[in-house]
Amino acid sequence: MTPYQSGTTDARIHPGRARQQHCARQLALPTAAKAASLARRATRDALTTWRVTHLEETAVLLVSELVTNVVLHAQAFPAFMMLRLEIVDAWLRIEVHDADPSWPRPRTPGCLEESGFGIQLVHVLADRWGVREVPPGKAVWVELNARPDGEARIGIAR
Repeated sequence: MTPYQSGTTDARIHPGRARQQHCARQLALPTAAKAASLARRATRDALTTWRVTHLEETAVLLVSELVTNVVLHAQAFPAFMMLRLEIVDAWLRIEVHDADPSWPRPRTPGCLEESGFGIQLVHVLADRWGVREVPPGKAVWVELNARPDGEARIGIAR
């Protein structure tokens, strides 16, 4: 596993706009059961450093779901994934990259099933989410409004 690659700048200035914070971290994770706990820890550390701890509960849950989906479902070759956390213009963006080109397929689990709710959970908790192609596979991403008053939007239909 490789350590964080981290960067923080707040020097982007646009005419007529306030200075915008830009922070980013990425972490290579093994496609193994311990990946989710490593990703949760990295997310908590980043959010604390960036002073957006009001997003911690939702962000950690989303990171855990995205990373666990790769561990359980991706046909990973090589056996790693990349977690990228970034704040730009008051939005927290979480991306999980893996080598499997197959996109997630949401399904409706039966009422007695204990799994299969991951993408539904992502849909409900994230302000925005999607999938995009990246070599050699895909990135599943979510975005959360990082403004302190943004957490009140959680659970509201979008």
